[in-house]
Amino acid sequence: MPKALNRGARKDRWVERAREILDKEAQAILQLKSRVNSDFLRAIDLLLSCEGKVVVTGIGKSGLICQKIASTFASTGTPAFFLHPAEGVHGDLGVLTKKDVVLALSNSGETKEILNLLPVIQRMGLKLIGMTGYPRSPLGRASDVVLDMGVPEEACPLGLAPTSSTTAALALGDALAITLLERRGFTQEDFAALHPGGILGKRLLRVENLMHAGSEIPLIREGAPMKEVLLEMTGKRFGIIGVLDSAGELQGVVTDGDLRRALERYPNLLEKTVTDVMTRSPKRVDSKALAARALHYMEENKITCLFVVSESHQKVPVGVLHMHDLLKAGIS
Repeated sequence: MPKALNRGARKDRWVERAREILDKEAQAILQLKSRVNSDFLRAIDLLLSCEGKVVVTGIGKSGLICQKIASTFASTGTPAFFLHPAEGVHGDLGVLTKKDVVLALSNSGETKEILNLLPVIQRMGLKLIGMTGYPRSPLGRASDVVLDMGVPEEACPLGLAPTSSTTAALALGDALAITLLERRGFTQEDFAALHPGGILGKRLLRVENLMHAGSEIPLIREGAPMKEVLLEMTGKRFGIIGVLDSAGELQGVVTDGDLRRALERYPNLLEKTVTDVMTRSPKRVDSKALAARALHYMEENKITCLFVVSESHQKVPVGVLHMHDLLKAGIS
C-alpha cells in the first residue's frame, strides 16, 4: 500500500476511535437518567434545606470534578465550597459547621481520604450525600442519601484512567445544581449579581448600570418654546429630549430626526412649542432590564437612544441610555 494511503487509513482509524470514546462517555451520562429517582429528590431536599454551606469533597480526578460542582453550586445560588479531604484531616475540618451538608464523591466509595472524614461528619451530625459508583461501598453505607453514578466501563482502553466515570459525575453534579437553581426560583437578575466581571458580566449588566441619570437627562415641560428645546438638546448632546407633563410623566420625545422634519414643515419653527413637534408614545426601557435586551430593542426599532423608566412607575423617566453607552461597555 502506498505510504500516503497508509497514513490516511491511520488517520481515519484515530478519528473513529475518538468517536467511540465520545459515544462511551455519552452513554455514561444517558444511563444515569434511570437513576434520577426518589434518592435524587431527597438529595435536592437536603441541599435546599441546608442553612449553612454545601461542602463538596473528593480527591484526585474526582476532586477536580468536585471543585467544578462546588463552583457551579455557588454561582447558581447555593452557597458551597470545595474541601480537600487530605487537607481536611490535617486541620481544615475547622471550616465545617453544624449547619452544613457534605457532598462526598468517590467512584469506588472506598477512597481512604474520604473515609477518614466520616467519623467527624458523623460526630458533628452533618447530613452526608454520597456520589459513588458502588452504593454498597463504605461511603454509600455511611451516607444519608446515595446517588449512584456507576458506569459500565471507562472510556480508557486500560480501564484505569477515570474518564466515563468523571464525565458522569460532572453531569450528575450539574443536574443537582440546575435543579436547585429552579427550585430556588433563581433568576437571570440573580445570576447577573453573582457574575459582575468578564464577558458574562457584560452580557448581564442592567440598564441602570449604564444609563445617565439626574441632571444629565434631557427633559423639558409640555408647551415649552422650541428655542428652549434646542438649547436643552444642544447642551445634553444625546440627540433627543423628553417631554414631561405637569405630573412629571413622559408624554413624548423630540429627536434630531423630528427637528429635521419640523424644519421642512414649519418655516417659523422657533415660534412653535415642543408639543407641536414631539413624537407621542415614545419607546422606553425598564431600568432593571438587561443592557443586552435594550441594545436589541434599539436595533429592532432603528433608534439610538431610549428613556429609562422605573420598575414601579413606567411613565416617569429616571435615566437616558444611548447606544454608544452600550457599545462602549462591550454589550453585544
